[in-house]
Formats: sequence, C-alpha cells, structure tokens
Amino acid sequence: MSYRGGRGRGRGRGGRGGGYYGGSSGGRGSQGPQSFDSSTQPRTGGDNGGTHSDFVELLRRLDGKQYPAYHDIESSTRGWVNNIEGYTLYIGRAQGDPYAKPTRCRVIVKGDTAKFPPVSHQNKVRSVALGDYLNRVLYQSCKDMGADVKAREAGNWNGPKGGDIEISKPTQHVIEQSAVRILPNGDICAQFTVNLPARGRSILGHKAVQIFDQTLPQLVQKSLIYTSLDANVVTRHVLNVEDQEWVRSNLEIRGLVAFVPDGAILPRMSGADDRPMDETVKDGENSKLVRFHSPDTLRVSFDLPNMGKTLAGIGIRKGITLIVGGGFHGKSTLLSALQVGMYNKIPGDGREFCVCSSTAVKIRSEDGRNVSEVNISPFISNLPFGKNTECFASPDASGSTSQATNIMEALEMGAKTLLIDEDTCATNFMIRDDKMMELVHKDKEPITPFLYKVKTLSKQGISVILVVGSCGDFFDVADTTILMDSYSCYDVTNRAKQIAASRATNNGALAASRASFGNVTPRCPVGTAFNPNNGKITVRSKALIAYGDVELDLSGLEQIVSKEQTNSIALALQRLTALENGSKMTIFQVLTQLNALLDHEGLEALTNGQFDGSLARPRTFEIAGAINRLRANESFVQLK
Repeated sequence: MSYRGGRGRGRGRGGRGGGYYGGSSGGRGSQGPQSFDSSTQPRTGGDNGGTHSDFVELLRRLDGKQYPAYHDIESSTRGWVNNIEGYTLYIGRAQGDPYAKPTRCRVIVKGDTAKFPPVSHQNKVRSVALGDYLNRVLYQSCKDMGADVKAREAGNWNGPKGGDIEISKPTQHVIEQSAVRILPNGDICAQFTVNLPARGRSILGHKAVQIFDQTLPQLVQKSLIYTSLDANVVTRHVLNVEDQEWVRSNLEIRGLVAFVPDGAILPRMSGADDRPMDETVKDGENSKLVRFHSPDTLRVSFDLPNMGKTLAGIGIRKGITLIVGGGFHGKSTLLSALQVGMYNKIPGDGREFCVCSSTAVKIRSEDGRNVSEVNISPFISNLPFGKNTECFASPDASGSTSQATNIMEALEMGAKTLLIDEDTCATNFMIRDDKMMELVHKDKEPITPFLYKVKTLSKQGISVILVVGSCGDFFDVADTTILMDSYSCYDVTNRAKQIAASRATNNGALAASRASFGNVTPRCPVGTAFNPNNGKITVRSKALIAYGDVELDLSGLEQIVSKEQTNSIALALQRLTALENGSKMTIFQVLTQLNALLDHEGLEALTNGQFDGSLARPRTFEIAGAINRLRANESFVQLK
C-alpha cells in the first residue's frame, strides 16, 4: 500500500528501535504537548516573536553588535511565524558566547502544510517510525547542503565562527526520539541547534540571515513536507517498522522469546560501524557474508499484517537455550543481534525482524562496579568475615559478585529473559567442575554457580539464552541447543541430551535444580542521594556521564545503543528526587511511574520545557542500571 501524495527526491539513511522502552501502541502522535503556549512552557529567555520578516530585519539590525545581543532573537513561546513556508520558529535561550553550547531551536510545521496522511501516524508505533524517517531525511539534507559545516579560520580568533546547524544523527535503530516528532494534531516538530555566527565576539548578522532566511526554509521544504518525499519510501519505512513491532508483540502468545528470520544479515561492517556487512566483500571466490538460515526443526513463521507476506525463521522458545560452537563461528554474533532485538530497525539494516522479548536483559560481569544494598544470597553466601550477602554493598565488586548483582537487579526490574555470553562472564560464577569440588569443599566456596541456579530460574518463568563454547555441563539443564558452524545454524538439542545422558557428571546441577531459587528483595531509592554534588551533569559519551563530581560508567549496559539514550538517562536521574519524593516507592515503582509519564508527555517530560533535539527513549532497565551504578552514599534501602 502507499499513502497517496506527492513525489520527490527525499532520501534518508541511518536508524533507531522499540519495545519495552516505549509505552503503549495506542493513541496518535508522540504524546507530547499539543501546544507550546506560555502557560505550559517556562520562559528560557526573551519572548519577542513576530513574523518571519520581523525576525530577518532584527538579524540585520544586530549585525556588528556584541554577541550577547543575540538574546534579542529569543522566542520560546510566541515564535517567529513564517506564513509563506507554513512553519513557526522558536528559539530558546541564545548562547551568550561564540564558544558556548549552541542555541537550541524548534520548528513547528503546520499539519495542513506538511500534509502527511493521517494513516501514516495514526498510532504510536507509526508516529515514532515516521518521525524517525523524517529525522533521517533532515539529517542527510543538512549534510548535503553543507549546513552542518562550521565557519572557522584556523588560528584566527577574529575570524568567522559558528554558523552550523546540528541535527541528531540517526542510528540503525528506530527509537522514539526528540529530533523530529509528529504531534497529536498532525503538526511536525523538529528540534536542532544552531551555532549563531560571529566574527570574534561580534555578530555576523548577514550570515545569520542566510541561515534562517535561506538554509532553514530549504531544509524544511526538502525534509518535512510530504510532497517533497517519495511516498512509497515513506510508506515502506513506516509499515516495515510496524510489522517488526507486531512480530515482537506476538512472541509471548507463540511461546517464544526471540525470532530471527531466514536471510537476516547478522554481522556488522565493523566493531565501530553498526551497518550491515557488505555482501560484495570476498574471501577468495566466496562472499564473507553468510546470511542466517533456520534449521527446519526450529522454524516458525509469521504472516505480516502490512507487508502481506509470510516470514519464516528460527523461533527461540521459552526456557534455557544454549548457543554452542567453535570460536569465531558466529555464536556471539547471533547473541549480539538478539541483545538489540527489542529495538526496531530501519529497512535494509539486515536485522529487521530479528526480535527479542522486550524484557530481555544482557548480563555480564563488571569488575569494580558499585553495588548498593542488593540481595545476592541466591548465588553468594558465607563470605569471609561474615559480610552480609542478603544486603550486599560494595564500591568495588568482583567479577562474580557483580554478575550476581546484575542478575538480581534485572529480576528486580521485571526481566523475563537473560542474555549471557560466557566471554564476558566470571568463570567461577558460571561453573564449578568435579575436581575443584573435590579439592575445595562446598563449605569453603561461597559461590553457588549459575549452572546450579539456571533451572530454578526457568521454573519461575525466566528464560535464558546462553552462549557457551567451553563447558558441556550446561547440556544437563538445557531445553534447546543451537550449534553455530561457520555462521550456519543447526539444531543439536537431541545430540546434546544424548551426550549429557551418556556422561553423567557429579556437578550437582540437576539436584540443585530441585531447590528454590531464593528471594529477590525490592529496594527503595533514596531520592535525595541522587542530587549531583556540584549541580553539573555532562554526558561525555554513550557510556559515560559526569554526574556532579562522580563519573558514572555505563559501559556494562550493552543495550544502550546511542548517546541520545544516555542524554535521556542523565535527565531521568535528575528527576529521581522529585519522582521518589520521600514516598518509599521501590525502584520498579518509581520507574514504572516515569515510564507512564513518558508515555503521556513524551520525552518533553524530561526537559523542563527546554528545547532538546538530542534525546532518545531508553528502556526502564537501562535507567535502573544507571541508578544502580551511581556512586552515591546511602542511595538505597531494602523494602522489608
């Protein structure tokens, strides 16, 4: 099907993703505010406003004045109305210095100007998908026009500076984001930054006129108007994303936790490039790329509601699934695709329809991570010197205690599937063989290996997908065993069970599986503990937040896929005090409340009325992961 409309040259590349990160599928638009009047938006600076002609004339008058005079263009609520192009420009607090953070801007294109068919954004999933596509087109148009290039003369302080427009760079995932959104009334909201141009500290008014009177209208026309885009490409993007979400939503009723379609491209271009491996790259006579193909015994199919075709591939069932094989044969590549399977992908990514339960959490060890009042006694007890593991705290956790903590924190937040790769695990946490048990008596070993606990987890409805290449003891407890051989997939479940039955071991895994798992103890965050000491918070990278005088390392949260998500996490941490407000709610309850707020208000709920086009929605699991890793005194109390 196609949304009837104009034709054009609109193009977009890149991507973002969905699932448990983002609320219900009902309702129109992005669920953000419907208007930006002064009753709902705090003033971020001046509020001059007026017509586009007024704005251009003001910029001309500012030419040559000292840089702080740019504050005169601020218009956070009234806006500068361009009736000819059909949009309104809002400017937040203007930067006071050429070297300061760039000025945040917002453009609202009226729905009757943009003319996107209502069917293209009639529910939350479609609205997010359309906003994602427009973000890609806007980003690429900005690059194609050279509008993202700064004017700067090297080594010349008095030379021209700034003048560039910055738009959030898309990833391969389709995630709710703030750069371009579809408002409930059909208006298009685009947010970006502009480095206001200067020479030295004097305003370059003529350059500012060029940006706002020429470049910006062209960007709006090329990127945010339906008749400028290829209607078929827009349709394909939106419906493909909706079909991915539909498959994910049907996993539960099919008794599955994950699905990978036949023909999927799982390998990436490189460790630093998330695009799909190029099929034309050869290894001798053959392509290096091997597309995924499901074994017949595990194949399931889905009839896609929009694309009108049947999609077949491997269905990974609930329970305990092993992914085995030799080194470099594709085990971790398959798991890497699954660990981002809660996010939708752009068409052409190769991992479209590689979907996983929205409550799946990647587990690993993290030497040195902070732990606050976590009950890790299901895995670890009887520590030397009587250290309490029912309320365990450490500023420098070991590999085993950190991995136990990561599992218990995931369960506390409602995880139903654990994704584990032995390459990033603490060996002594995962297994303990016969010889070691004979030498080191059980009374002297505080760790109960994961091997002993995985079956009890499964009995409680927690599925596990485990990559393992060095220990066959897990054959004793596995429900399904998948072999990866030269990136080809085989079902070896029966063979693994035969091996387990023929080589009885004394590892105690089956006997231990008859015991109970233990307790997951809820914890309550102490909101006041999360105020940054010096009030300053800076997101340095996707994996690092400078939170006051503390560095918050998020590298262990492998399911964060963009810096924009980290930006949102940093803002969510700042909301924690107000959300908790002395109520003694558990971390699960606090973040459930935050999730509901984001469902209702969109990412605007995090910004306190400021314009911010650099946000993407994180899942509650990753927000909780950041809270848990923040080094703050007395940040949690257990709920007794």
